[in-house]
Amino acid sequence: MKKLPLPFLCVLMGLAGCSEVAAPVDRNSQMASDAGAAERPQRIVSLNLCVDQLLLALADRDQIAGLTRNARDPEMSAAASEVKDLRILGNAAEEILDIDPDLVMGMPARRSAAMGALAGRGYPSMDLQTARNLDDIYASIHAAAQAVGYADRGQALVQKMMDGMEALPSPGRGRVAAFYQRRGFMTGTGTLIDDLMNRAGLVNLASQLDKPALAQLSIEEMAAAQPDFIILESSTARISDQGSEMLHHPALRHIPRIFLPHAWTVCGGPTYVDAARSLVQQISEHDRAESIGHR
Repeated sequence: MKKLPLPFLCVLMGLAGCSEVAAPVDRNSQMASDAGAAERPQRIVSLNLCVDQLLLALADRDQIAGLTRNARDPEMSAAASEVKDLRILGNAAEEILDIDPDLVMGMPARRSAAMGALAGRGYPSMDLQTARNLDDIYASIHAAAQAVGYADRGQALVQKMMDGMEALPSPGRGRVAAFYQRRGFMTGTGTLIDDLMNRAGLVNLASQLDKPALAQLSIEEMAAAQPDFIILESSTARISDQGSEMLHHPALRHIPRIFLPHAWTVCGGPTYVDAARSLVQQISEHDRAESIGHR
């Protein structure tokens, strides 16, 4: 529950004795607050998984009129457990027409198929750019919080993330890591994953190989590169199909593995800190095990 200032609690609850310790209520500030509440959007529709999670973190539940179908998938959304009774939308523009939203949010909203079908309807919309680093995440949180009418919640969330990141060490010590995905795709530079690696003190293998943001790397190429770590999505920790089979090839088994949930890295949001904390912890655990093994 959001902690409210004492004077506001007094107004809401009629608490006896509050006047003895609380400052007098500023009527102008109270009127501005009431006006701000009236201006907050009351029927917000999300067209993007990443926006789903920002809304769940920043908006009142009764403001959220519709989320994407991936919002309830725990493999995709780190906030899937928070969706519960909220409305999940399909791909039909008619669903949005039925809601008659006063704000449509996406990344970017205007490029989606649904918004194309709704062109000319005049629904207010907001585009949030894809986050490629931590500062982008902070900017998106501030923008989303302002849009839903709770700038203070955005500031509090960003500060919490900043505090969490400041407490983390960088144990990578310039060692090389590769974020390797199904079918041999490797995440390159200029991405959120790359930013995450750098903050942990790791060097992205893609930068050494001069690869783009997303490139395929064969088993032979990965084995020849010999990174210090291979970072995998948790869902590929075991072989489940041909797409994940190559990640477990004998030629790569000797390279230490780090596992991160896909839901923590697919979007730029609060779970960036969870991913960073887990990455740092797994590197440190590997180093401790190596140190014990060499005694």
